[in-house]
Amino acid sequence: MPRFTRAVLLPLWLLAACQTPDSPRPAVLALEEPVLLGWRAVALSEDRDRVDGLAAAWEEALAQARTRGLLARVRAEGALLEPDAGLPRAALSPGPYRCRLVRLGAGRRSFAAHPFHFCHVGIDGDLLSLTKESGSERPGGYVWPDSDRQSVFLGATALGAERLPPAYGEDPARDSIGLVERIGAFRYRLVFPWPRSGAVLDVLELVAFVPEPE
Repeated sequence: MPRFTRAVLLPLWLLAACQTPDSPRPAVLALEEPVLLGWRAVALSEDRDRVDGLAAAWEEALAQARTRGLLARVRAEGALLEPDAGLPRAALSPGPYRCRLVRLGAGRRSFAAHPFHFCHVGIDGDLLSLTKESGSERPGGYVWPDSDRQSVFLGATALGAERLPPAYGEDPARDSIGLVERIGAFRYRLVFPWPRSGAVLDVLELVAFVPEPE
């Protein structure tokens, strides 16, 4: 990607005060803008802020559950709703998954667990694709590598009878960003902090279909 620089000029009166007839021409100071790589180069700034604020989203969602007497339901979900449950080797394996959404902090409903649907992880060039294939809200997009403990999902949500979601960035109201983590054997979660649904956290549980031994 091109690197951009921003010139920082000293005020003219200050330059004039510092110069003598034989003084060399003052140098212009240049500060380089940070270069964004990987998913950060693609994500909108407000979505980067969502991911960077994930710890605060977890704290707020669990505080609401505690205030409304829902911690027992949260704890019953085990590692799925434990903020620090992410394990190493978080990269998703291509193939079919059972997936379900748990929503925290959405207005009066501080906890909502939905039934299982179907998701699919595929390979598209250098990236993985992830699509929820059934249900009324169906996120779809790409999974970008980030570290051994997490990947970043960038996509958008299809609604109702729509066949495909819009491309990321095409309709900000549909855009989705979240972190993919492994929380057990063949079990993952995709956590959306402050999603467009109006919740504090949307957590999509992903359980891989494992072939039965012959």
